[in-house]
Amino acid sequence: MLDPKLLRESPELIRAAIAKKHINVDLDAVQQLDERWRSLLTHVESLRARQKAVNGDMAQLPKGTPEFFAKVAEMKTLKVEVKEQEGALKEIETAWQDAMLSLPNLPHESVPEGKTGDDNVVAETHGDVKDVSPHATPHWEIKNFDKLFDFARGSKVTGAGFPYYIGDGAKLVRSLIYFFLDEAGQAGYTEVSPPIFVNAASAIATGQLPDKEGQMYETVGDQLYAVPTAEVPLTNFYRDEILPEADLPVQRCAYTPCFRREAGSYGKDVRGLNRLHQFDKVELLKWVHPSQSYTELENLRGDAERLLQKLGLPYRVLLMCGGDLGFAQAKKYDLEVWSAGQERWLEVSSCSNFEGYQARRAKIRFRNSDGKPQLVHTLNGSGLAVPRVVAALLENNLQEDGSVKLPAALVPYFGRDTVSFS
Repeated sequence: MLDPKLLRESPELIRAAIAKKHINVDLDAVQQLDERWRSLLTHVESLRARQKAVNGDMAQLPKGTPEFFAKVAEMKTLKVEVKEQEGALKEIETAWQDAMLSLPNLPHESVPEGKTGDDNVVAETHGDVKDVSPHATPHWEIKNFDKLFDFARGSKVTGAGFPYYIGDGAKLVRSLIYFFLDEAGQAGYTEVSPPIFVNAASAIATGQLPDKEGQMYETVGDQLYAVPTAEVPLTNFYRDEILPEADLPVQRCAYTPCFRREAGSYGKDVRGLNRLHQFDKVELLKWVHPSQSYTELENLRGDAERLLQKLGLPYRVLLMCGGDLGFAQAKKYDLEVWSAGQERWLEVSSCSNFEGYQARRAKIRFRNSDGKPQLVHTLNGSGLAVPRVVAALLENNLQEDGSVKLPAALVPYFGRDTVSFS
């Protein structure tokens, strides 16, 4: 959430952010609601002050006098009016909170202009897309693919986008998860095993609500949400807490299954492992001092890139433009691996800086050298999302005999250097 002072003192910055992110928000309506809320709050506070003054006057008057009874009558009138106005204030305050939650985070000055993903900027490339197997083919067309990745039975049991992983398929997924977690530990992240269901307050804190309701799975009875990413439970670990400044930065990582409805997805982008409703991912998260947040963003990106380098996957780094940045992010990089069989790039990580946007919603602060609480900055990144990494490994390393050669970094986890589909 943005600082309300920004709305009152520099609304032009918010208007520019809305325009740069190409988000439909009626800022004028939010400003008007803010003015009404503040005006009513002032009125209620004046009524409460009057109540206190009348109560003090009554204490000074002899009971039974006309003046005393006049104050009693005034107090009764004030009590009714205060109750009515407090009810109105509560109602408008709820609307004000919802309106403030509708305002996007301000994009960092380095975020390029642009409306869609076509306007993102390629910041860096690594590896040669030609240095892949000459036998590359879309992974779902590999002979006996369904013996390791069974979509048909997953669809029967749950629905489309919920595959079974079998034999070497399950082992490859598990190997990648262990590899990602071990690498994160060596980079200084403390591993956490978080809940995979969160309440609405947690989803609001990280910006999933009220922005992504349609993408999350919600339980009927308890109104809990299956996590779309471990970012949500990890960030909320410190909700409503004040951290010692000396502890910053705090670095955590977590593996969770992730659940996304992916409403509106269609076409070739959803083939095979490209886009699933349930998938595995390791998340990297940092709570950092504001003065270091952009240095830490580059460090976070480096931690994610290192995984791709060790896996020998060609990849590129995209700097997201304003229109493709996302509601809550101030700056974001996407890492995309080259999928040789499909001849296209697949996103496997997003590395984002939210500055104080999530921290204000979640009330996560640290006490600075002056002893005053100050918002931390939160950052997160995928390190990495498993299915598309699997897709790229299968396609880029497919051998003539139909097996897949694994990179050396995975061999200790997998136990051999070849995935067999036979």
